[in-house]
Amino acid sequence: MTARILVAEDDPKQAHLIRLYLEHEGHSVLTVGDGRAALEQCRARRPDLVILDVMMPVVDGLDVCRILRSESTVPILLLTARSTENDILLGLDIGADDFISKPYSPRELAARVRALLRRSGVVAAESPSIVAVGDLEIDSGRFEARVKGERVVLTAKEFGILEVLAAEPGRVFTRGQIIDRAFGFDQQVLERTVDAHVMNLRRKIEPDPANPRYVQTVYGRGYRMPESP
Repeated sequence: MTARILVAEDDPKQAHLIRLYLEHEGHSVLTVGDGRAALEQCRARRPDLVILDVMMPVVDGLDVCRILRSESTVPILLLTARSTENDILLGLDIGADDFISKPYSPRELAARVRALLRRSGVVAAESPSIVAVGDLEIDSGRFEARVKGERVVLTAKEFGILEVLAAEPGRVFTRGQIIDRAFGFDQQVLERTVDAHVMNLRRKIEPDPANPRYVQTVYGRGYRMPESP
């Protein structure tokens, strides 16, 4: 089911990227650049979900969240560069349903949007999308990975890399392609950073990180996940 999503983000580039990813998910997306416009459009269009950047001109995201929660039960996802416990608790206390800290991957954002829409009943729960490669399972619906049935704690970037590779087993992805697909909203990621995340990922999922079965290096090209390990 298509949802109507309002995105309030004053950075035009990030707003455009969010819109592209959510429209790719099948949603109808409206973007605005300040808090006052967000309130006006929420009242006029009654979206199914609202994504609010905390730091916005005119009216900031926290005030918008507080006002919206007094008027409706629309699910609210906060985008914040503030990642301290107090800031997070403040956002949740005034009525936000979830938050995501910047920088973040587009896949993580899309997964959180899907979860909020399912919980609100806008989109019916679906069977989770699970890719299994040997003893490794990548569960995009739950945003988690499992090895031999045991959950592995991954960072958002580690999961993003894993999800990109698992989507097309056998295909070689360059570091640049991985950055575009997994870290699209983080413009500070360098290609050498991908190698560091891959090294950490291997420590968590590989039986022998020195001889990887799941995240393999293709020298001079990038990384791939084999069709069968």
